[in-house]
Amino acid sequence: MPGIHRERPGADAIAAATDAPALDLGDGIWLHEGLTNTYMIQTDEGRVIINTGMGFEGPLHRQAFDAIDASATRAVILTQGHYDHVGGIDVIRDPDSDVIAQANYDVWRQDNALLEGFRSRNSAFAWISAIVAAMDYARSLGVGDVPLATPDATITVAERLELTIGGRELVLIATPGGETFDSLVVWLPETRTLFSGNLFGPLFGHVPNLVTIRGDRYRDALTYIRSLDVVLDLQPERLLTGHFAPIVGATRIAEEVAAMQEVMQSVHDQTVAGMNAGSDVFSLMRDVRMPSHLDVGQGYGKTAWNVRAIWENYGGWFHHRSTTELYPVHPWATAPDLVAAAGPDALVGAARGHLEAGRPVEALQLTDLVLNVEATHADARAVALDAHKELFEGASNFWERAWLQRSIDKLGRAT
Repeated sequence: MPGIHRERPGADAIAAATDAPALDLGDGIWLHEGLTNTYMIQTDEGRVIINTGMGFEGPLHRQAFDAIDASATRAVILTQGHYDHVGGIDVIRDPDSDVIAQANYDVWRQDNALLEGFRSRNSAFAWISAIVAAMDYARSLGVGDVPLATPDATITVAERLELTIGGRELVLIATPGGETFDSLVVWLPETRTLFSGNLFGPLFGHVPNLVTIRGDRYRDALTYIRSLDVVLDLQPERLLTGHFAPIVGATRIAEEVAAMQEVMQSVHDQTVAGMNAGSDVFSLMRDVRMPSHLDVGQGYGKTAWNVRAIWENYGGWFHHRSTTELYPVHPWATAPDLVAAAGPDALVGAARGHLEAGRPVEALQLTDLVLNVEATHADARAVALDAHKELFEGASNFWERAWLQRSIDKLGRAT
């Protein structure tokens, strides 16, 4: 059966909140879409909000929910600490609202504060255009300058927390193998509805991104697998994820979750076997494959990247390839010597040969050397541009395409 990832939008369809009305999902549950889905659960004693969007999205989410139910917000539940989940909370919550997060949330919040410059800078190539456009839109409605919030939690969930609010039973369960190690899910047993946030990553039916190329802490493969057991044990009839429309049907949900587990277990086991057998990380990145009988997408994470993440999560940064790995000398420190010895034109010619033979990465290894020494070398830039375009044509992963497009734009401006 074709995987559900073939039916659902990709990450390039993720869009910021607008002033559109909230969507009625039935059972007193409402959805307002944004950079992360924000949900409202109505109760007899006020409302519960799950996730809050970015700062400038908070007023739009609140406006949409107030139009349905203007009662006080009893609680705001954060399924993880990324800013698109927590940033709008100062607008969403009321003075007496509880803020509920997983027990690791405070560590993640500290990470955000400590590395804000690094993470913002390294995310910009993928998201900056969408964020700027979204903020301009929000400003046109008078709400675009709301700062990102970094709230404290008033209640934390170590493993499991059962709550009854206004006659509605909510079960909060820690899932530290989610997109961040402070992930949790929210279970409504009465309607067999699970709010999974980004437990699976932003895209349901895809392999996880064990570490994004923007830079995050490593996500452990086996903890991810165990966290997905929570979903299989609950057997939800409806899955409300961090992005896009609900997934409905207990059988379909179980099949997809089991497939994602099996894929990650296989990739993990192949990688560990290769490490023990003495294979190098690049060979394993090339050779490890998902089981052929499973159809799981790679739209946000990639198997090759997950192989490297598993390797380095277990084995660290030293790959036993070269003594030079031990010392603070940049790998390109000798690029001037290599370019002088071989000649830039000879290296560019060899790069063009690699490209014509269908080896664009090898072509870039050579043009990187030349451009490190002569940044304006026209022929090297032209070959590098063509190599990036070839890689882009074969790429379907959101992060890969965003990086390649950024590189194409930079090279294209100077050729």
